[in-house]
Amino acid sequence: MLSRTATNLFWLARYMERAETAARLMAVGERMSLIPSTCGSGYRSEWVPLLQANGSFAMFEAKYRDPVQRNVESFMFFDRDNPGSVASCVSAARENARIVRTALTSQVWDALNTAYQELMALERTERSGLPLTRLTDWTLRNCALVRGAIDATQLRNDGHDFMNIGYYLERADNTARLVDVKYYVLLPRVDFVGSGLDNYQWTTLLRALSAHRAFHWAYGGEVTAAKIAHFLILNRQSPRSLLTSVQGACDHLDRLARRYGRTTRAQTQARAMLAGLAELSIDEVFDDGLHEFLTRFIGDISDLGGAVFDTYLSGDLR
Repeated sequence: MLSRTATNLFWLARYMERAETAARLMAVGERMSLIPSTCGSGYRSEWVPLLQANGSFAMFEAKYRDPVQRNVESFMFFDRDNPGSVASCVSAARENARIVRTALTSQVWDALNTAYQELMALERTERSGLPLTRLTDWTLRNCALVRGAIDATQLRNDGHDFMNIGYYLERADNTARLVDVKYYVLLPRVDFVGSGLDNYQWTTLLRALSAHRAFHWAYGGEVTAAKIAHFLILNRQSPRSLLTSVQGACDHLDRLARRYGRTTRAQTQARAMLAGLAELSIDEVFDDGLHEFLTRFIGDISDLGGAVFDTYLSGDLR
């Protein structure tokens, strides 16, 4: 496969996963903003820490200044100047798909193109008629339709591998950031750890990741921070856990390595990350510091993405 075709497929998947994460972040923010303030009277806004964790607060502040929900919705869903907005991501995914149209099944193209057409209709709709839940539900539904079409209809060739590597790398990065938002940014003080507020925020995070029922199937009983962190980091049954995401990326890199007949730096790095996660316990993660662990993990995933680019997408297979 040509490296430019692989690049388009890789980024098609990453952009769709990124759009889904933007929607999940907005869902977290909406739920968190309804919690009474623990630091004073009234209600506090959780939009600033979410934007900070998303790495887009400076861009938002320069354009909107006031972090009220309406402005954050505009920035994270509609704003084409924000490369991480849902509109920007869906448009970029569709453009990447258009460039490699012949490498996609008609079902995948139709799912992407329909999402793009519906997005333009949403942009023409009066904002008063677009509650946040409608925007987030629309995003999650269309991202699931695209992913489902890929899984159900694409040939299991190297193009399928590149799309899945993109999905898994983006999902690993985004899950780590969402967990870090909860643990490091949203909780106002250390003495709130283990409190009702702490447990509510963890449960809200599960709901935003569409993982609340799956968590109870896996663990049952009392909901604790340690159980939820284990579910989102080290549980192989959890579809969005860090371990599952790295395992998925590793599996598809192994497939590419077998197909091209050589071991690559990207494959070696993915295997090293997987081995490190497989040996961890959640107690070790907490003892080391959850925020510190997640920061290192995000850096490692970024390095792995760079290795994938150098190995396959730059046109220099090595």
